[in-house]
Amino acid sequence: MFCAGIVYGQQAVDYVLKAKALTNDGRADLAITLLTRAISEINESRLYAERAEAYTIKGDYSGAISDYNEANRINPFSAEYGLSRIYALKGDVGTSLYHLEMNLNSAFKRSEKEIMLDPAFGPVENSPEWRQFWKKEWYSTREKSISEIEYYVSTGKIDESKDILSELKRSYQTDNDILYAESLINLKSGKYQEVIRVITELVNSNPENEKYLRILAKAQTASSNPAGTSNTYTKLLDLGTADSKLLILRADCYIKTGETGKALTDIERFLDIYPKDKEALSLAGKVEAVAGDNLKALEYFSANLKLHPNDPGCYIDRANSYFVSKSWNWAIKDYSMSLDLEPENSDVWLNKGIALLNSGKAEDACHDFRKSFSLGNKRASEYISRNCIK
Repeated sequence: MFCAGIVYGQQAVDYVLKAKALTNDGRADLAITLLTRAISEINESRLYAERAEAYTIKGDYSGAISDYNEANRINPFSAEYGLSRIYALKGDVGTSLYHLEMNLNSAFKRSEKEIMLDPAFGPVENSPEWRQFWKKEWYSTREKSISEIEYYVSTGKIDESKDILSELKRSYQTDNDILYAESLINLKSGKYQEVIRVITELVNSNPENEKYLRILAKAQTASSNPAGTSNTYTKLLDLGTADSKLLILRADCYIKTGETGKALTDIERFLDIYPKDKEALSLAGKVEAVAGDNLKALEYFSANLKLHPNDPGCYIDRANSYFVSKSWNWAIKDYSMSLDLEPENSDVWLNKGIALLNSGKAEDACHDFRKSFSLGNKRASEYISRNCIK
């Protein structure tokens, strides 16, 4: 049944995304079954690598090693890091370091920060061999500087990142990596058009660079360009980027450009992977409501409430849908449930009051209008003056 849920099964990335979701949900066995089926159809290294991850979660290190080796056979060096992790988990420090060195000398080189924070290396990180290994300079000064810029930018330390960038420019000829690092700083500094100009040029020369495309999307989003952003997310998805959140991000762009059909396609594809996701179910309902299908919207909102009965936002979503369709009593009921969970929401008090007024309960409505006003909602004053002052 779960395999039949894959609508876009012809692409390896869709199997990978579904398998990741199953593994993260504690269902590694189902992920392995799904990937085994996928491998029978598509001979791609990522499928073997993802199945190896599922085997690792299960503790089947032999199965993981076999799959990582097969991934390496298809795409040389792509699975060296995975093999290094597995042998570290087995406590085999020598073999782990052998594969780690292979990774660090390949195009799939992982960052020092990622390696040091990876819990898989816990069983070997206190060994003499591990400490000796890291006495060698595996990263150039330039690589370390760019990594520091990424870290400082992520923590909001712009002045520190600018100092490192200045030193880089003094020591090295400006290249794509330095332009990328500078764009990270400019993005954080609000220079969105400059980022778009520089990164667009980098993407033109290297159209499959994921990190360039991601920073371009962020700059386009910040500059209120949903059409451009959706095109960038499309490029990332067309590259086979294994990140399901890109579907929701692109859907949000389509909503802003009025392309509700495309938005729903992306949301439904995401829900095929994460059928219980609260934000995606809420977004699907809202898009259906905008598209004029309130009954379908109510289906999504009701499904969300069944999965998240203690979330006030889920009640508000459905109440708003009832409100639009003038089903006042149903709206009142859901607004009341949300207020039991979040009693300080002034907008809900106001909407509940409007629903009560339309259902002929003026006295109760005035109570809610006054409550909304006391919580700071100035819009409530109009309803009070019009309906509650005799």
